[in-house]
Amino acid sequence: MRVYVVGNITVDEIWAIPDIPMKGSSIHGNKISQDIGGKGANQAVLLSRCGIKTTLIAAIGNDMNGRWISGQIRHEPLQLLPDYLFPCNSDTSLIFHCADGDNAIITTTTAADSLSIGNVTLALAEAVPGDILLLQGNFSYEKTRDLLQSGKQHGMTTVFNPSPVRAGFSQLWPWVDIAVLNQPEAEELQPSGVSTLVVTQGSRGATLTNTTHQHFSPATPVQVVDTTGAGDTFLAVMLASSLLRNTDIDALSLAHASQAAAITVSRQGTYSAFPDTAELATLFARTE
Repeated sequence: MRVYVVGNITVDEIWAIPDIPMKGSSIHGNKISQDIGGKGANQAVLLSRCGIKTTLIAAIGNDMNGRWISGQIRHEPLQLLPDYLFPCNSDTSLIFHCADGDNAIITTTTAADSLSIGNVTLALAEAVPGDILLLQGNFSYEKTRDLLQSGKQHGMTTVFNPSPVRAGFSQLWPWVDIAVLNQPEAEELQPSGVSTLVVTQGSRGATLTNTTHQHFSPATPVQVVDTTGAGDTFLAVMLASSLLRNTDIDALSLAHASQAAAITVSRQGTYSAFPDTAELATLFARTE
């Protein structure tokens, strides 16, 4: 079984600011760090660190950032496809970290938009029924729909994390098996018909709803330093927990995800804040 993550990979620039600026205002800020980012890359890296066979399908530009990304991602235990640089700029995320620990993010999609259905189809050539297709909100409604439909035609389990939300996403649920959304996204998109729905509620916790029951899992208490990447950590570790135990997503999946997310938010940064392979192995050894 392999997880195919089709998404984006970016260079993340993290800036410290006092608060989110109002329209028309100017504020001072400090650039804290530069890291690999992008929801697709984040989730793929974490899945692979959990011991899941993972392929990241993402476009990288042929600029200096793209060459830097390629060098960095080779240190992770995952497969990156396509294995060439695209004739465009690599995508960048500007992450504004506020004094209260919250954040705001601006992300470009030039490289992600360059990834065609044909590119993804070639990368999925070895996918078999039972493999997993994981998508985020980085593509247009039309591309996302076509990819989800292709996954279902291949007999894959489809997982959709519709962040950032785009117009039309509320029409995609017929092709989604597992949906993972935060509370505002769930209220906007009204997911229905999916066999497994997980709604995250930040520092409160997360709720799992499937065909037989509903379960609420409280968040793991922790001193928050930076919330960037918490959602990606939660999703990847939750999915990995169920796959490693060969079960559906359950209460223990949510507990493992919450514990991993607590590690991420207790550190500064995104990629550099993620739990490593040893930390995740220790976490999965816990049974409650």
